[in-house]
Amino acid sequence: MKRIVIFASGSGSNAENIIKYFNTTQNASVNLVLTNNPHAKVLDRCKTLGVSALAFNRVAYSKTDHVLNILKSVNPDLIVLAGFLWKFPEPILQAFPNKVINIHPALLPKFGGKGMYGMYVHQAVVQHKEVETGITVHYVNENYDEGATIFQATCPVLSTDTPDDVAAKIHDLEMEHFPKIVESVLFDS
Repeated sequence: MKRIVIFASGSGSNAENIIKYFNTTQNASVNLVLTNNPHAKVLDRCKTLGVSALAFNRVAYSKTDHVLNILKSVNPDLIVLAGFLWKFPEPILQAFPNKVINIHPALLPKFGGKGMYGMYVHQAVVQHKEVETGITVHYVNENYDEGATIFQATCPVLSTDTPDDVAAKIHDLEMEHFPKIVESVLFDS
């Protein structure tokens, strides 16, 4: 059975969706969720779903090998960033080459980079009067949002849409596509 580790920083709706998706399959499961936020709602979701979850700090993540060693002990087939806000450290990327993917709430390369996440992205989409936006699933490299694109899905942006309206459309795209793309990457690579 393929092993998935998810990194999340916030509410964990994408993590929950992926966990539930793979709970219905026989070929993969989410073995661990890691978060940099000890108060993240994703921890409550994991407890309810019976999935192991751990919080870590910046020292454990990027100044020591603590998080890397946890990952090595799980030996995941895929690491999924689902609303994880910190840049991924080189040692983890080197230990798991082409095994780390991320979802971004825009059509990269537009509206990507440091500080571009969540409502900041949706506000930028509306301010720039975009007529279309969407999601991008991509491999993670040493730079924010610059890894090779795996998948994109689009939705229209109406002239009357607010950032909240755009956020709702993006959330729907994430819920529909992200688990299927995770499965595709796991079994097509």
